[in-house]
Amino acid sequence: MTMTLTFLGAAGTVTGSKYLVEVKGTEGTARILVDCGLFQGLKALRLRNREPLAVPPGSIDAVVLTHAHLDHSGWTPVIVRDGFRGPVHCTDGTRDLCQILWPDAAYLNEEHADYANRRKFSKHRPAKPLFTKADAATALRQLRAHGFGDAIELPAGVTLRFRPAGHIVGAASVLLEHQGRKLLFSGDLGRANDPVMAPPAPMPAVDWLVVESTYGERKHGAEDPADVLADVVNRTAERGGVLVIPSFAVGRAQSLMRLLALLRREGRIPEMPMYLNSPMATNATEVLRRHASEVRLTDQECDEACEVVEYVRTADDSRRLNDQRGPMVIISASGMVTGGRILHHLKSFGPDGRNTILFVGYQAEGTRGASLINGSRLLRIHGEMVPIGAEVARLDGLSAHADYDEIVTWLEGAPAAPQKVFVTHGAPHASQAVRVQIESRLGWPAHVPEIGERVKLR
Repeated sequence: MTMTLTFLGAAGTVTGSKYLVEVKGTEGTARILVDCGLFQGLKALRLRNREPLAVPPGSIDAVVLTHAHLDHSGWTPVIVRDGFRGPVHCTDGTRDLCQILWPDAAYLNEEHADYANRRKFSKHRPAKPLFTKADAATALRQLRAHGFGDAIELPAGVTLRFRPAGHIVGAASVLLEHQGRKLLFSGDLGRANDPVMAPPAPMPAVDWLVVESTYGERKHGAEDPADVLADVVNRTAERGGVLVIPSFAVGRAQSLMRLLALLRREGRIPEMPMYLNSPMATNATEVLRRHASEVRLTDQECDEACEVVEYVRTADDSRRLNDQRGPMVIISASGMVTGGRILHHLKSFGPDGRNTILFVGYQAEGTRGASLINGSRLLRIHGEMVPIGAEVARLDGLSAHADYDEIVTWLEGAPAAPQKVFVTHGAPHASQAVRVQIESRLGWPAHVPEIGERVKLR
């Protein structure tokens, strides 16, 4: 038996998660792609989305998704368009979220290309979407959903199991077993004390582990996120301003709604209009309700969170928001300000010093969000330079990712040490920080792979 692992994404960067597992054994051969995510952030990374896969998509036997976030799943329509015809295995929750995320991403791709062509601000003539709504629809038909713990038989005698990872609905660690040898992909690990999601399942005994390191250089602060959010809401309201919150539609938006509902019930923030301006986040909230067994909220708490905002469903209603004045709160996607309705809100509300832009999640290098966090007060949006006079604030306590201490604590629960740990899905300094923690605190051999690196697992 031989098994090789090639790092096709999320190596040296926090996006583009793709791992190719190739198995040769007495029962045949198999090529399994674990995750199929989009590169995001810097232009040099985004350009990789246009490059062909290192192996022909038609030669892959199966794709396995850890969860639905686009940096883990969003390139699937591309490889389907380019010839992949096999099953895409995932959990039930991931299937439900992909049915929302992929068509939405395709719509934004097509809309951006059309807008670029009409405004002539793209270097490409014509600008083309990375993938279309038709590509997304085809890829969705190849999804095969499973429950946590189900034994799924893949080619060449490989067995797949999904284990709860917390993080968002449907998020899983992926366990592949072949002839008694086990390879585990952590996926994005949630937090033991997340206010919405249940904690990750304990790490099992495995031979090899691929672990994420998104927050590998950070320890989440002890500050109560409710206190931070209340302060931001109140000082913005006192100025008569608009609080604009760029938010990931899946997971983060629902955590924000939970906190806002709690603060309003306790009388810690004033009554004011609150809007969720993201069709995708609206639909994701319904998925959260359907998968209540994966969250910690009671039915009453879930209802309260879902009812604290007014849902903005149409583009016309979204445009009308830009004509309103504060105090009010607008939660809108995307979380890193890479596209979507949030761009129009920043053009409208960003220049006014009475308003606040609040970031509540990780901002990948090269995104508009990272630019604002790092002090920029000019944003390029739709080919125009927009001055930013609004206050820029951060709320770090809502992260759905484990920090380095939480990652190592999860690893400490393993019944036995793996032969080797591969640290991925992080900026270089973050991945190296986790490697050092693993080697110093656990004494396990750990390695930070480079993009394209191929490792024989023995």
